[in-house]
Amino acid sequence: MKTLHFARAAAAALIGAALAGAPAHAEIKNYEFQLVQPTVKAGADRIVTVRLVDKTTGKSVPDAVVFATRLDMAPDGMQEMATKVTPMPPTEPGTYRFKATFGMEGRWQLSLSAKVQGETGSVENKLVVTADK
Repeated sequence: MKTLHFARAAAAALIGAALAGAPAHAEIKNYEFQLVQPTVKAGADRIVTVRLVDKTTGKSVPDAVVFATRLDMAPDGMQEMATKVTPMPPTEPGTYRFKATFGMEGRWQLSLSAKVQGETGSVENKLVVTADK
């Protein structure tokens, strides 16, 4: 019986030590995308740059995997007015760039979903970009 208690105590101690030494991660809700520039010129092949930020530290988060993007005019009541979004190479760590055609002036909604390494769940944000002359 003592052997069984000792084995359980040893297992609990090992699990506790492993958890105590594990790196702490933020919750997925502590991450958000932010527009680097809130306006673009209307037209073809415009670049929109966003930064993925850890809100608890204010630092940019590199190497996230953006797996869903959509750009439409939902803020102006025209969600059916969507355009293709093409990922582009980043210019600095923690920034994510996308090329798209802004077919007309107005407010466009950029919807993004991403996985952050080491975190459970997905970061999901909807950002409003204004296209002007």
